[in-house]
Amino acid sequence: MPTHRRATHATLPGRRPGVDEAEAALVEHYPRLVRLAYLTLPPALGRHRRVLAAHAVVQRVLPRSRKGDAPSPVPTQRGTANAAFSWTRERVVRDALARDSRPRSLRAFVSRRLPRLPAVAGLRLFPRAGGSDELALDQALFAVGSPTRAALALGVLEGMTAAEIRALLTAAGVRDAAGALRAAERLVSERGGRIEALLGAPEFDPCTVQTRPTDLIRRRHRTRLAGAAAVVVALAGSVLLAMPDHDGTESATVADGAENPSLARALDPALLERANSDAWSDTSRVDFSVWPARGGRTGDTALLERALRVWGGPGPDVRVSATTGTATVPPAQPPRLLYAGEVGGAAVVLLHDGQRVARYAEPLSGDGAPVLDLARTDDADVTTAAAVVVSRGPDGVRYLLAPWVAESTTRDLLAPGAPAADLDVSRDGVTGPVPTPPPSGEDCTSWPVMRLRSSERIVERHAFLVTDLGDLSPVHLTYTPLPGTGAPARQPREATGGAALASWARTACSLGSLRGSGVRAVNNWAFAEQRLPETGERSTWVCTRADSWRGPGRIMVQFQQPAPSPVEPGTVVAQDRDTASCSRFGQHVLAGTHWRAPSGTWYLLAAGSRDVTRITASGGVRADEPAGTLAVRAPRDSSVELTGRLADGKELPAVR
Repeated sequence: MPTHRRATHATLPGRRPGVDEAEAALVEHYPRLVRLAYLTLPPALGRHRRVLAAHAVVQRVLPRSRKGDAPSPVPTQRGTANAAFSWTRERVVRDALARDSRPRSLRAFVSRRLPRLPAVAGLRLFPRAGGSDELALDQALFAVGSPTRAALALGVLEGMTAAEIRALLTAAGVRDAAGALRAAERLVSERGGRIEALLGAPEFDPCTVQTRPTDLIRRRHRTRLAGAAAVVVALAGSVLLAMPDHDGTESATVADGAENPSLARALDPALLERANSDAWSDTSRVDFSVWPARGGRTGDTALLERALRVWGGPGPDVRVSATTGTATVPPAQPPRLLYAGEVGGAAVVLLHDGQRVARYAEPLSGDGAPVLDLARTDDADVTTAAAVVVSRGPDGVRYLLAPWVAESTTRDLLAPGAPAADLDVSRDGVTGPVPTPPPSGEDCTSWPVMRLRSSERIVERHAFLVTDLGDLSPVHLTYTPLPGTGAPARQPREATGGAALASWARTACSLGSLRGSGVRAVNNWAFAEQRLPETGERSTWVCTRADSWRGPGRIMVQFQQPAPSPVEPGTVVAQDRDTASCSRFGQHVLAGTHWRAPSGTWYLLAAGSRDVTRITASGGVRADEPAGTLAVRAPRDSSVELTGRLADGKELPAVR
C-alpha cells in the first residue's frame, strides 16, 4: 500500500502507557486519530453520527488511572512517545471496530444507545463534500467491512506494513485479519495510486466539518408535545430492549435520513430527476443522464417512495444484490427516474444516480419479497447505456431500451449465417422476452444476443451487439480484425460483420465463465494468423478481453485451427487477470501452445501481435525465429519459455 507518513513506530507496545504519555500522544495526533476512527466506523451511522462517534472514540481512549497508582511506564527502547501513540492508535481501532459488532449484554446494548460526549444539539455536522472520485470511494468503503476499512487507513494513512496491520487487527479482535488486508489491497489497486490523496481529502476529515440546523419545525413540535413524546419514547424503549438486535442497516439509515437533510432530499420522490423526452437527441453526452422517465406508473408517488426507501435502507426482508465492485449505499442526491411500470407480474422502478442503476421490484400479488438490484454504470455510452434489464423469467429477459435505439433484433451467435429475428418492443421501450444464454457448465447449443441500431439523429447507421451475462446492463461485444499488411493498428469495431460473427461463433460459449462478474464489454482480437506446418492451413490466434465496470480486465488467448464446424471452440492456451494486455493500454501480446499435426508429430507453435518481430524459445526447446510466428518440432510435454522482441527492441514475455 502507499504510505502517507511513518512519523511514529508502528509496532504494538507491550505495556499500557501512563495517562500523561497517552494524553500527550492523543493531543499531538488528534486529527490523525479521529480520521482513522471515522474511516473505520460503519458508514450506516450516517455522516453526522459518524463524526460524533469518531470524536467520542478518540476522546474515550485514555487509560484510567487508579488512585495511588503510579503511571504505568511505556517501553523506552523505541521511544516513549512512539509507544504511547501506538498503544493509543490500537485502542482507537479496537473501539471503532467494536461499534460495528453486536452488543453481547443488556448493559452494552443500552450503553451503545446512550449519548456520548461530544454531543451536539440543534445542529448536524458533515465533512465537506468531495468530487465524484471521493463519492465512488465512499461507496466502495460502504460495501466492505470495518476491518477492511481499518486495514486500508492503517496502510495508506499510517504507512504500516502488512505484518503490522495483521498484528494490530488481530490484537483488536478481528478474526480474519489477512482477509481484511487483502480486500484493502484490492481497493488500493483499483484506484491506481490515487488512494492516498482520496483518503486525505476533506470528504473523510471529521475535524473539518460544515454545520446545518436540524428540522426547526419538527423541533418546535417536539417542544410543544414534550409530555406525549416522553411517553412514546418510554414505550419505544421498552419495545426496543425486548426486540432482538438485527444488523441495524435499515434503522440506522432511516434514522439518519431524519437528521440528514441531504439524505432526506435524495430519498424524496418529489425531487426525482426527469429528463425531457427528446433530451437524448440534442446533447453531446449520450448515456443514462438523458433517458426520459417511462412506464405506466411514473406518477405513482407511493411506489416511488417505497423504491427510494428501500434503496435508502433495505430491511431484512428485501433481497439485495449488487454486481462486483458496486456499492450499496443510498444515493447522495436525488436520482434520475428511468422507468416505473408493471412487467412480468411485478411493479418495477429503475433509478440512476450518475454512478449506478438501481432496479426495485415488488410483486403485484402474493407474499413475495421486494428486490433491489444495483450495478455500476459510470462512463456509460451509446452502447453500454443502450439497455437495462427490467425483468427475468422462465421465458427470458425483458429489457428497457434506450430512447435512441431505433431498431432491435435478436440473433444466435452459434448460427452466424442465420438471419436476425425481429424483437417486439412496447411503446414504453420494453422488449419482449430475449432467451437467456446457458449458464457455465451446461450444454452450449445457442448464444442469444440483441442487435441494436442507434437512431440516425445521433449517429449514422450504427449497429452493435449486446448479450446478457446476468447483470443489470447487457455486455457490449466487439471485434478487432487481423492486422493488415503495412496498415496502422486496427481498433475494435462492432461485431456485426461476417468475420466478426464467425470469430464469435467459436468464442461465444466461453462467455459463460464471466457471468455475474460486472463485465462491461468483451472484445475478440484476432491478433495473428499462422500457417500450420505440414498442412499449410491457416490458423488464427485470438485474444478475448473482458473489461469490467471497475476497470480491471481479464484475457483469454485461443488458438483457432481449421475445424469442420464453424462453431467449434478454439483451444484456450493462456489466461490472465487484472491485466492491460489486449487493450489500447497493452497493445502487444505473445502466446504459444503444443499442437499435433495429422502425421502425429508434435510441434511448438507461437504467435505475437503485429509489433513482434522475433520469437525465442528456451528451456525444453531452443529456437529463434526472426518473425511474428514460430513453428518447431517439440515433445508434447516439453517445458518452454517464450520471449518476443518488439520493433523498438523491448522484450515481451508470453502470456501463460
